[in-house]
Amino acid sequence: MTQTDGYLLDNRQTEAGQRFDAFATLFDPTTFRHIERFGIGSGWRCWEVGAGGTSVASWLAKKVGPTGRVVATDIDTSWAASAARPPVEIRVHDVGAEEPPGEGFDLVHARLVLVHVPDRERALRSMVKALRPGGRLLVEDADPALQPLLCPDEHGPEQQLANRLRQGFRKLLAERGADLSYGRKLPRLLREAGLREVEADAYFPVTSTACADLESATVRQIRGQLVTAGIATNEDIDRHLANVASGSMDLATAPMISAWGRK
Repeated sequence: MTQTDGYLLDNRQTEAGQRFDAFATLFDPTTFRHIERFGIGSGWRCWEVGAGGTSVASWLAKKVGPTGRVVATDIDTSWAASAARPPVEIRVHDVGAEEPPGEGFDLVHARLVLVHVPDRERALRSMVKALRPGGRLLVEDADPALQPLLCPDEHGPEQQLANRLRQGFRKLLAERGADLSYGRKLPRLLREAGLREVEADAYFPVTSTACADLESATVRQIRGQLVTAGIATNEDIDRHLANVASGSMDLATAPMISAWGRK
């Protein structure tokens, strides 16, 4: 992620690791399916942007083997540090403010990163610049405005409370510069960046244990901000966390839109 004073979801908090685990469970199969279709194999050079946790970088390392290279970058690499062994190189890097960590990459990938980056345009240009001719870019980002509800089936007070807190979360994100409709723009932005063979799809989990784990970790991580902003009381949050833990609600995520193209 790109460092800003107002970034809502700090990687240094304990809950960040729980969020990374939930993201891996929810979204790794989609990410890996796309990259497999690109034909990834031994010797590939990959840049994993905003790595966060280790799941994608570690999977890439197995695919590229000892002759390949995986550069995993983030503004806070504490959660990814355990993956720092050949062919994985971990670097502290701000994709929205710094030059890319090299060029000639066969694959550049970012997941749930650019929506939070203030200078998204520069970040995308940097990622395209880093590709070799014919290299692949895969950008995957949420579109919370496309589906704003935590509980699409809002049939009772528990779901109403959940959706009120989700609305507050979206408000906090927007106040810190997140583009809540960024995901849907990705195909156009990749074409405008000069990529060819651009395609996209979306994945939208409606209910799972990982959705509940993600919601619990997120609410605990931003609890103070929700209370300070007057969005919810501590009692509201305690009640919501108990509802989530009960397993009685169908909790969804925002759609994750995956867009890819070739340089």
